[in-house]
Amino acid sequence: MQDDPAVPPRFQWATKLLANEAAGRNARLRVRPRLRDARWSGNHDVAMRLAHHLVDNAVRHGELHPRDDVPLRLTLGPESEDLVIEVDDALPDFPDFEAKLAAARGGTGLGWVKHYKALMSWDKRKDDDGRVVGKTVQVLVPLRWPEETT
Repeated sequence: MQDDPAVPPRFQWATKLLANEAAGRNARLRVRPRLRDARWSGNHDVAMRLAHHLVDNAVRHGELHPRDDVPLRLTLGPESEDLVIEVDDALPDFPDFEAKLAAARGGTGLGWVKHYKALMSWDKRKDDDGRVVGKTVQVLVPLRWPEETT
């Protein structure tokens, strides 16, 4: 069941990380206390690792914003226990997304998404005037994976 978009999320946090070689590690360090603040009972190590790789991929493969930062957001919906991790970059496309995700292997950012069976998507990001200004890459980290449910 999808959360009602008119109801505000029960937890939301956002930051901007300096886009450099330490950005992924910084994401991991900043996410841990936020997950505790949110009282999210999911796997914190998985969420931190995925945030790390999303940010690192934005720095390595995306196009940086003029301020050389990478926006990172965490959201828990009002009813869902699933965590949404979002990262923005200024490149408006994700060429061959489906093929790259399908071919991803361990040790890469997309490989970790596949390994943890998280759901990944992306969409163009627009400003208030409707101009495309980049993209948002989103990973949904479930509270429990299908094999964990009874």
